[in-house]
Amino acid sequence: MNKNEILGFILIGLVLIVWMWIQTPSPRHVENPVIDSSHTQAQESAEIPSRVSANTLGDSGGSSPDSLGKFFSHLTAGKEEVLVIRTDRYTAEVTTRGGLLRKWELNDYETWDGYPVQMVDPDGGGDFSTLFLSTDGKEIRTRALYFSAGYKNGDQVTLSEDESITVTFVLPVSSTKRINKRLTFRNGTYTCDAEIELVNLSGVLSNYEYQVTWETGVRYAEQNSVDESSFAMAYAYAGGELAEVDASSSELLQRDINGSTSWVATRNKYFAVAMIPGDNSCQGAYIEGHHSAMPDQGVKEEYSLSLKMPFKELSKETGKVKLFIGPLQFDLVKTQAKDLEKIISLGAEWIIRPISEFFMIPLFNLLHVFIPNFGVVIIVFSIIIKILLHPLSKWTMKSMKRMQSLQPLMNEIREKHKDDPAKMNQQIMNLYKEYGVNPAAGCLPLLLQMPILFALYQVFRSSIELRQASFFLWMNDLSVPDVAYTLPFSLPLLGISDVSGLAVAMGVTMFVQQKMTVTDPRQKAMVWLMPIMMTILFNGLPSGLNLYYFTFNLLSIAQQVWLKKHPDDEPLRKVDPKKKPGGLIARLTSDLPKVRR
Repeated sequence: MNKNEILGFILIGLVLIVWMWIQTPSPRHVENPVIDSSHTQAQESAEIPSRVSANTLGDSGGSSPDSLGKFFSHLTAGKEEVLVIRTDRYTAEVTTRGGLLRKWELNDYETWDGYPVQMVDPDGGGDFSTLFLSTDGKEIRTRALYFSAGYKNGDQVTLSEDESITVTFVLPVSSTKRINKRLTFRNGTYTCDAEIELVNLSGVLSNYEYQVTWETGVRYAEQNSVDESSFAMAYAYAGGELAEVDASSSELLQRDINGSTSWVATRNKYFAVAMIPGDNSCQGAYIEGHHSAMPDQGVKEEYSLSLKMPFKELSKETGKVKLFIGPLQFDLVKTQAKDLEKIISLGAEWIIRPISEFFMIPLFNLLHVFIPNFGVVIIVFSIIIKILLHPLSKWTMKSMKRMQSLQPLMNEIREKHKDDPAKMNQQIMNLYKEYGVNPAAGCLPLLLQMPILFALYQVFRSSIELRQASFFLWMNDLSVPDVAYTLPFSLPLLGISDVSGLAVAMGVTMFVQQKMTVTDPRQKAMVWLMPIMMTILFNGLPSGLNLYYFTFNLLSIAQQVWLKKHPDDEPLRKVDPKKKPGGLIARLTSDLPKVRR
């Protein structure tokens, strides 16, 4: 390993450090929020004199009769009746108070402390309601009103196989005017199909619009709220473009989208809620987000979603919305709506995401069909990657061996021109050309692995399949850093108190590799410098990624031992000047094995 290779390693390390600094889940400062739209808002004040907005996060909907005007004030009192619906995927509760989903527990997922994952915020009384302006100038939130339904309080329904049930809520505005809300639940899915039917409301609703809303976001389920907040966002997909709201500051952020909207969604780290309008009936959306502090230096981001549905003043008209409430499994989310999988964090769109989406996830899923333990899947995956990179690694080691063979000649040049560094460097470069040796060959495999490493980082952090997936001993969740030992103090400057056993093991294997590779006495510092730096860097990464890198290093050590026992004794020869390669690619590959004729 020469100075160029040392510089290459340092640059790679710096890239990793900068990349990890960018990816760190600490709260970020954002500028003052801007309300924008996919279309001009010049005529909006004339059409909608009072904007209807779902920005009262956590509001239980306890509006007073006086605030609801002449049409809805009589609907603020009533008896709450709850129906329990059990399927093989979730347990839901619906209530006549607001016609809301009061509960949605996922059967197959638990929070970090062992409780079923609850997707609906229990403090808000429920979610999934409608809101609009009445013709007497009142903002009406149906979550504050009492519906009637055809079940008794405490009834329970259990669905199996392909069974389904439709629950109809009726809000009687008058003897001839009403709002019907039908919710259809099906076994085997994470969805609920809703129909909002407006009957004879032409003199009640104003502004030719009402909204279907989800106001309380997705309840957190992980231990580290800062990390979970780094994934939390709200989205709207309209006109083939994805609009985002990332509430990383304490200010309210809002985006106002006009025009045909395909879906709106919000997520935390592993779970999401999406509202998907049917029949191209949606004419826009609002998405909002708010950031708040939590105890013990925690944070929470809350989001609300609204679909703007058209009201045509017909005697009867129906708006349809499919509600998805479930895990962020890539294949599952992809089937719900066009491009809904874009809400899953898989890395940079131009290079990292394709590797994650079309290579990593399919291969992991295929291996998991045959191997139940994801830790073993990662080990097998490491072996596959090592096999694919074996020819390149072999060529690299051969190139490094040729570099070592050049050391005596290089030492002569250094001694001869020690008083003229410029000429010394020129003579060394001529020596490289004369013998067809590429000094950067040792860094090439690391550079080629960088996109794979970044893709693995994204997959291990955001893939719900690895959530709470244990390997053995203390490694009980491959999606977060493993903690083998907790220091009684934090390391100065670094702030590290939890020590990752896999990161330390990975650092040890890197040290062994460096020890086997570095032979120049002037480069002995690299034997311990790179392992220490990488151990510190990887200490906070998902344990699945450290397991991959640890296994990969072990395989590399075995490969080096094998190649040393089976050396290529081809002597170092000068290249034929007449066949000297030209161009950047040719120079980078000048020492690839030639095919003899």
